[in-house]
Amino acid sequence: MIENLPNWINISFFLVTLITIGIFYISNGRPKKLLLLILLWSAIQSIIAFTGFYQITDTTPPRFALVLLPSALSILFGMSSKNLKWMFATRKIEVSTFLHCIRIPVEFILLYLFLNKTIPKTMTFEGLNFDIIAGITAPLVGLLYIKGKLGKKGLLIWNVLGLILIFTILTIGILSSELPFQQFGFEQPNRAIDYFPFILLPATVVPMVIYTHLTDIIKLRKEIEPNFRKWM
Repeated sequence: MIENLPNWINISFFLVTLITIGIFYISNGRPKKLLLLILLWSAIQSIIAFTGFYQITDTTPPRFALVLLPSALSILFGMSSKNLKWMFATRKIEVSTFLHCIRIPVEFILLYLFLNKTIPKTMTFEGLNFDIIAGITAPLVGLLYIKGKLGKKGLLIWNVLGLILIFTILTIGILSSELPFQQFGFEQPNRAIDYFPFILLPATVVPMVIYTHLTDIIKLRKEIEPNFRKWM
């Protein structure tokens, strides 16, 4: 864990991660095998980070690739025809939309990490991170959709914008890390994600948010396909 970091920040982020996993589990029809895989993956990454493995940043290839590559591959695997068919049958969009509410506490935790000099300002909403907008609007959008005051097209647009926001901060976070291609945060690099529990942000939380956006977009587009080309 990061030295001299208040325990409540570590505990808060760990709880946010568990809540994210819980909502993801419910929104996808409570798949027990998938839940076990997510928990196992999170536990493995937590143990690796706890040993200090990711704190060594001058290796080739970068050790952090053991987080990014499996996460990217898991998303791609989840986008296969078989898994998409399963997702279409089980996904509860009225629940998955509320998953994005967790982006509010995540953004405040990132702010405190910046104040504790473990990430750059660019990764906070005081810098170039506007992902909190998706978190703030998620409950409103979810309620409007449930009440029938927001249609599938509107929800589709919101998901596309939310996906752009999460990809933006993901890119900033990677380019702010102490990697060979670092572009931001040289005076105060993104070091927090090298430690437990914050390794779970790129390893677990962000992949679930991205996958939820992508699959909700595909599901919504499929459901409005008869009118989609006219709308475009």
